[in-house]
Amino acid sequence: MSNLRELYQETIFDHYRRPRNCRTVPGANHCAEGYNPLCGDRITLYLRIEEGVVKDAGFEGAGCAIATASASLMTEALKGRTQAEVEALFERFHAMATAPADRPVPDEGLGKLAVLAGVREFPARIKCATLAWHTLHAALRDERGTVSTE
Repeated sequence: MSNLRELYQETIFDHYRRPRNCRTVPGANHCAEGYNPLCGDRITLYLRIEEGVVKDAGFEGAGCAIATASASLMTEALKGRTQAEVEALFERFHAMATAPADRPVPDEGLGKLAVLAGVREFPARIKCATLAWHTLHAALRDERGTVSTE
């Protein structure tokens, strides 16, 4: 179990040090901003959706290792998915991240995103992990204003 935890931590720090898709997206037609006042994390998420499919995703911002890794992993997972698939992925990720720490992790269909399951052991860090996801929800709905984790 400790080897698995070390692998998860290594993956999170890799995505923090070298975040994937940390950029604006040319031709983005969906965008939203998110803020986690507890940690000071800020994110702007950019999506280019064509014919109901996420063709490109990127983000900019500043945040802790968990928030940055979550945004990096999320943007990788979104590309090529339909909006319905993205919504289902949001629901699965949110259920995993917010499940009580003493219960089995519902991580089916999450792939690499499962590395963030450990945040359940640190309730204050759940908001760091879910910030990008709540911002995604706002971007898909073209909601204006800044999404807050509070």
